[in-house]
Amino acid sequence: MPLISAGILLHRHRDGALEVLLAHPGGPYWRNRDTGAWTIPKGLVDEGETSEAAARREFEEELGSAANGDLQPLARVRQRSGKWVEAYVMEGDFDPATLRSNTFSAEWPPRSGRMAEFAEIDRAAWFGIAEARRRILPGQEPLIDALLNLLETAPKRG
Repeated sequence: MPLISAGILLHRHRDGALEVLLAHPGGPYWRNRDTGAWTIPKGLVDEGETSEAAARREFEEELGSAANGDLQPLARVRQRSGKWVEAYVMEGDFDPATLRSNTFSAEWPPRSGRMAEFAEIDRAAWFGIAEARRRILPGQEPLIDALLNLLETAPKRG
């Protein structure tokens, strides 16, 4: 059975422009990667957990802020690894300066026998759509298209 992750693509409008929040993975593997390395806050769906509950839990674990608001299913995309990502969309705001990510342990340096702690997410940032396309993992770029399509077909706020 393929692994399933769930996450939230948070968006907002600033000065008339649409922005999305992306997170940069922490740890030594991602340290020097930028373009094509960012992701939506997401993580594995636990057994017996709904994907929406997992998306909210992962958002809070990775960013340190609760995902309070209405979630709308966005899209399901398959990553190069074979893992599926079930994404939800939510309009809201988040101050990247308040990021408080959970951590993970990994052997570092490799084959050293020493364990080190790393933030799961080392930074988060708001990006306009063109820049978000450059920064996001290629397998998650369809989430941006799905968001644009959803917002284009949504009833206009008055």
